Amino acid sequence: MNIALMSHERKKELMVQFCIAYCGVLAKHTLCATSTTGRLVSEATGLPISLFLSHTHGGRQQIGARIAYNEIDLVLFFSDPQSTDMDDDLKYITRLCDQYNIPFATNVATAEMLIHGLERGDLDWRDIVNPKTTPFTA
Repeated sequence: MNIALMSHERKKELMVQFCIAYCGVLAKHTLCATSTTGRLVSEATGLPISLFLSHTHGGRQQIGARIAYNEIDLVLFFSDPQSTDMDDDLKYITRLCDQYNIPFATNVATAEMLIHGLERGDLDWRDIVNPKTTPFTA
């Protein structure tokens, strides 16, 4: 499965800790992320992550395009509910995930449910919807 990782500035450390905790599960999948989030997670976990641009330089649009082309199977976007400057990013990705039926977590509780489901095979229906899962090329 192709998994996209994104996080608001104040949630980057939480994303890193989450990915450390679930490194074993995530290692079985193809990961992509916006620049800073992906770099931090990769440095902490050793996981290979395809890096897109930072959110300010178009990273959300790059991930959004992958969602629209059905190249992403799961999105983990840890959002900061106190941040108002990136509301458009969250709305954009939320809308695309809803439109294309992509499982989407905006907090660690939901992300844990999705990761456990991924590990159990509950998201295998995505392979039927998207049988040609190709690795990302940034």
